[in-house]
Amino acid sequence: MADYLSMTKPQLLEEQAGLQQQYDAFAQKGLKLDMSRGKPSPEQLDFSLGLLEMTDHIDDTGVDARNYGELEGLPETRRYFASLLGAKPEETFVAGNSSLNFMYNMVDLGWRKGFVQGEKPWKDQERIKFLCPSPGYDRHFRVTEVFGFELLIVPMTPDGPDMDIVEDLVQDEAVKGIWCIPVYSNPDGYVYSDETVRRLAKMDTAAGDFRIFWDNAYFAHHFTKDHKTCLNILDESRKAGHEDRPLMFCSTSKMTFAGAGACAMAASVANIKLASDFLFSTTICYDKINQLRHVRYFAREGGLEAHMQRHAAVIAPKFKTVIKTLHAELDHHGKIARWTEPVGGYFLSLFTLDGCARRVVELCKQAGVVLTGAGAAYPYGKDPSDNHIRIAPTYPPLDELELAAQLLCICTRMASVEKLLEIA
Repeated sequence: MADYLSMTKPQLLEEQAGLQQQYDAFAQKGLKLDMSRGKPSPEQLDFSLGLLEMTDHIDDTGVDARNYGELEGLPETRRYFASLLGAKPEETFVAGNSSLNFMYNMVDLGWRKGFVQGEKPWKDQERIKFLCPSPGYDRHFRVTEVFGFELLIVPMTPDGPDMDIVEDLVQDEAVKGIWCIPVYSNPDGYVYSDETVRRLAKMDTAAGDFRIFWDNAYFAHHFTKDHKTCLNILDESRKAGHEDRPLMFCSTSKMTFAGAGACAMAASVANIKLASDFLFSTTICYDKINQLRHVRYFAREGGLEAHMQRHAAVIAPKFKTVIKTLHAELDHHGKIARWTEPVGGYFLSLFTLDGCARRVVELCKQAGVVLTGAGAAYPYGKDPSDNHIRIAPTYPPLDELELAAQLLCICTRMASVEKLLEIA
């Protein structure tokens, strides 16, 4: 197998003809596979069917979950989620089914009311910007885009966002926050280093109302017994004298039923009060029955860790299949692609030659495999290098996933040859 980067034009043309034959054979299979979103598979969803049988409605303090009240969550569920997030119950707010919705509400709070007494709401400030470690989560970026923020790309590294760039950008008082997925980041699968967390916590920012939106979406989604973790941003911020800076979120939506889980936020007591006062006008309370049944169900099933081990048994082989295929099909063709190899989470990143990602996605789609759109992991959906593709292996059955991964590699090679022929 030859290195594409050292091939002559006639060799590239010969390789292109061979790849076209392989591609046509896949196209004739009539594939209809969707790897565009990080969805749990039906097998994973079946793990939580017992939730539907839960009838618990009185929490351990005697509060009836069927009735109104307890806007910040049942006392029992606040204690439980506080333990997951490494916070105190009074620093924890348990809400509805969507952590993304909770994050939207907190951006809305800053935009309408403001986070700091005496500071103008974000909507009344002349310029507002938000830091977006990229590649990152498209729905995060969409939230701040909707509110009119200028979205600034911060390159991701295996240790988290490039902190030299972050520390430089936050000297602008228009920069109001940063999106973070600290454990098994979406889509790279990276885990923030201790140094990164400490620097985020203690850095000086020109804006007093700067907030870290800390989405701990995958903190329990491990593939191996070596559980990756990072420092607690709330603790580190408190040590640095910035306890109001972080807003920590988590959700059970990829642990139980997607879109029907429970979510929580941990933050300083001051921020919890701000959130409670702000949300008071939007709802009397959230679905406390769902909150309680999650806590009780995890306990019945041997704890959250045991529950997530069942998920790992399904997900880990899928990631292994994709990564093994990428190595087998792409390793011997020169540096036409690289990819991340996470040990947890829901995604991995594939990086192609510059200018090839959109073409790879297009070729895959034409042959029956739908991937996340190229550029989706960047602000405004625009990847400046057009070289990144988010891979979501969780939903397809293993046999279909293997076919999809093989096609992905053929399309990556085809797009690489096309690009090299353009400049040959």
